[in-house]
Amino acid sequence: MFHSTRLKLTAWYLLIIMTISISFSAFIYFGAAREYDRILRIEQYRVIHPMQPGIILQRLPSDVDLFSAPSQQDNELVEWARLRVLEALFGINVIILFLSALSGYFLAGRTLRPIKNMIDEQNRFITDSSHELNTPLTALKTSIEVNLRDKNFNIDKAKAVLKSNLEDVNNLQFLSAELIKLTQYQDQNTNLQFEKLYLLDAVQEAVEKVRTLAKEKSISIKFDIPRMRIMGDRRSLTELFIILLDNAIKYSPSKKAVSVIAKKTDSKIQIFVRDNGIGIEKKDLSYIFDRFYRVDKSRTKQKIGGYGLGLSIAKRIAVLHNGSIAVESEVGKGSTFVVTLPKLK
Repeated sequence: MFHSTRLKLTAWYLLIIMTISISFSAFIYFGAAREYDRILRIEQYRVIHPMQPGIILQRLPSDVDLFSAPSQQDNELVEWARLRVLEALFGINVIILFLSALSGYFLAGRTLRPIKNMIDEQNRFITDSSHELNTPLTALKTSIEVNLRDKNFNIDKAKAVLKSNLEDVNNLQFLSAELIKLTQYQDQNTNLQFEKLYLLDAVQEAVEKVRTLAKEKSISIKFDIPRMRIMGDRRSLTELFIILLDNAIKYSPSKKAVSVIAKKTDSKIQIFVRDNGIGIEKKDLSYIFDRFYRVDKSRTKQKIGGYGLGLSIAKRIAVLHNGSIAVESEVGKGSTFVVTLPKLK
């Protein structure tokens, strides 16, 4: 589809450029032809009136009677000059056509590339989302179908089935909320309320949100954030730190510590979120921020929930704040996520 569209767009570029080029060439050709006729008339006039050499610099009136028609030699010279101009203009237009075709094809590709990337991204998003939604839906459907065929189905089994189904529904609800959140942050026109705020406030709010999860695993959260101000959206920045802290707690063994440290450079602020968890293998590091990507769960005995959307959302939030996010990790020793944000001038 895009190849045919690219060719059509190239054809439109060529049509516009060649219309302008041919029109300009016609203007040059007829202007040159008129100039040759004028020069010929002036030369004739000078032959008849040799005492007026200055006439070559003047515009000869069209009603001047030259008493004689141009000679055949003069006519042939003018026709030859016109032909030479026509040949030159034809050659120039052929070159313009060739260069315009190449340039138009290139520009059409550059013009359509963002649209193609956007559609490809949407198609991948739909495919990935459908795959992730299919898992809990299939489990839910299978559970219902199997139990409907059970002749010994009783109230106790019904409660167990409803409990299992409720878990699948909760998973679907969580996935739906995450997909909506990711879609909102992927939109370039996301309605973020940028304001001057203290980074410490966003971090403290995020810590409070994950405090219960940390207590369940006896994990302490330490943070050292200077009272520095940044320009950002407090809600989304808090969401970013919640995601990073939530991951750090989930992938850390019990009774460990998670730290959040901020440092200021000449033009940027770096926030380090460190854990002492299982770490991430090198083969996973380059994909860790990809949508729906999850590391190998076999490296941990605990069941880790989630759909691999959190870090994708965190990356989008950082980008929307003209910042970035990166990760350093060593298996068995833990991971450090580094969020870089522009410093408030």
